[in-house]
Amino acid sequence: MLIIFGGLPGVGKTTIARELARQLGAVYLRIDSIEQAIRDCDKMNGPLDESGYCLAYAVAKDNLLLGRTVVADSVNPLRVTRDAWAGVASLAGVGKFEVEITCSSPQLHRQRLEARPADIVGLRVTWEEVLSREYEPWNREHIVIDTAATSVAEAVADLRKAFVERAT
Repeated sequence: MLIIFGGLPGVGKTTIARELARQLGAVYLRIDSIEQAIRDCDKMNGPLDESGYCLAYAVAKDNLLLGRTVVADSVNPLRVTRDAWAGVASLAGVGKFEVEITCSSPQLHRQRLEARPADIVGLRVTWEEVLSREYEPWNREHIVIDTAATSVAEAVADLRKAFVERAT
């Protein structure tokens, strides 16, 4: 199965996606890591546009075709990126679960963003960048987890339960 995460930087998406991937023994793909690796190669002179996403789509498809579960961790801000992830699952002939991570408390969201350690060298996101980021509302069924009211352990348990319920 393909588990597709989305949500603004700083909401807790990566923490939840990593823990879920660890528990499931799934392949974990993080767009931030892929995009930073591209930048670090000094091959990109301009904006990355969709390069990181395109690479992740290909790696996800390869692993899905091998029968692996894939957890895709990205802001996933636009319908076009969400549609592309859905297309990967369709091409691989597997099910998909779309998960949006939110934080309903702007104060807590900002605090988390500004306090979190940079785990990717060279990548730092500011609160102003989060506020100005284009992020389209989701227009189809998906699971929503609000981290202002849900711990990481609760979020992962809720997701695992939802996967089982949807599979039956």
